[in-house]
Amino acid sequence: MLVVIAGLTLLGLCYGAAWASPARVFAALTGSGGGPGVVIREWRLPRVLAGLVFGAALGLAGAIFQNITRNPLGSPDVIGLDAGAYTGALFAITVLSGTSTQLTIGSVLGGVITAAVVYALSLGGGLSGLRLIVIGIAINAMLTAFNSWIVLRAELEIAIAAVGWNAGSLNGVGWDDVAIPFGVLAVLFIVLFTRAPALHQAALGGELAVTTGVRWDRLRLVLVLIGVGCTATVTAVAGPIAFIALAAPQIGRRLARTPGIALLPAALTGAVLLTGADLAAQMLLAPEALPVGVVSTVIGGGYLIWLLTKEVRRT
Repeated sequence: MLVVIAGLTLLGLCYGAAWASPARVFAALTGSGGGPGVVIREWRLPRVLAGLVFGAALGLAGAIFQNITRNPLGSPDVIGLDAGAYTGALFAITVLSGTSTQLTIGSVLGGVITAAVVYALSLGGGLSGLRLIVIGIAINAMLTAFNSWIVLRAELEIAIAAVGWNAGSLNGVGWDDVAIPFGVLAVLFIVLFTRAPALHQAALGGELAVTTGVRWDRLRLVLVLIGVGCTATVTAVAGPIAFIALAAPQIGRRLARTPGIALLPAALTGAVLLTGADLAAQMLLAPEALPVGVVSTVIGGGYLIWLLTKEVRRT
């Protein structure tokens, strides 16, 4: 996966309106590229790094919720967290002035509130992974309808901007857009990997994890907050990018041949999927660049059909 990431990174830095050779890319990264070097450093590099970091964040968020629910369908976009983050961002766009800070805060609050509602409704009769997923799907459907209503009621210019942002895109991402999100995600990654051993114990089941010394209720709350933070941070910058969080953990588990859903394979697979999808989005209708969410939805939709078919055959 690291080799694939290196290859996609180089391709992303070379590809653009004008092709840059690998030699020119290396010269630009060392500060000796002149005019083309500015394009590579200021335009292409932030976009490539955003694809890698945001993809890793979505992969980790998916791994968290699939471990908690012990179900391959447990991911932020399935249980409504993406839709909730989008609701918070829509509030910032339509009611407030829609600055990057307001988008970030609105997305995080929307995701946290949605997670709290899903979590609270799932507690009735005992928290179970399947119950959480079913309730999350219902909340997702309601929030999607509510978001559509907000867009239809907004002014034309705002509605166009909101719908375009909802597609999920890395177009135009620069250093100013990713500096703070990268810092936030770095903190979340560090906290998550310090909880990794307990998370893998908890993947065996909450009751069994408690017998091994894991404080399951507290750990679950911390993990949910980290997963929401990763999802909402990505959503605040790039919009809701579907299916990466769903597919990356399961693909990473199969590639690494781990018994459970490990964090590092999920992160690396998420980085590969999002970066590869963004490159495909740039190339398919070049010179026009599609939103990366369009390509990720196609990839994730095919994966979801395969997953559901496999589950039906198993039962």
